[in-house]
Amino acid sequence: MEAERLIETGRRALAESRGALDVMAEAWQAQALARTVGSRLALLGPMELRGEARALGEIGGGCSAPDHPAVLSRGARAAQLSGIADVRAALTALALLLGEAGIALVSVACDTGEDGLYWQCIEAMDAADESLDRVHGLLRRLGERDGPYGGIRGPAPSAAGP
Repeated sequence: MEAERLIETGRRALAESRGALDVMAEAWQAQALARTVGSRLALLGPMELRGEARALGEIGGGCSAPDHPAVLSRGARAAQLSGIADVRAALTALALLLGEAGIALVSVACDTGEDGLYWQCIEAMDAADESLDRVHGLLRRLGERDGPYGGIRGPAPSAAGP
């Protein structure tokens, strides 16, 4: 599935999450998708994005999937990623998903009375925040590469002309 469509599926699933465990499962799905997009861009994306993309692909790599039925039965949604047609649009959508996941995790952390769940939320929020910072960095790099009208920047025009 193309990145933008997969990210939108994740946003809908997060919005429809009911209960702390569903939110945690969707936050894990969002993080897995961020890692997968980062890894894909590190291998196949524009050269100037590859270092930052590699770092995105490594965030939260040690986290395991929660024992949630939605995750256990369907696995990681990120495994369905088939391509990234529009890098800027995919990164912009991914930033929205990570921001929404962070907000949902704050809500769960504030509402829980369970110590273990609270600390899981804090760790997941940290990973989402770090991923969001990397995505913003990738978007900045794209902005530096693109001219003011969206095209690729060329060499500066010389005073002598072409």
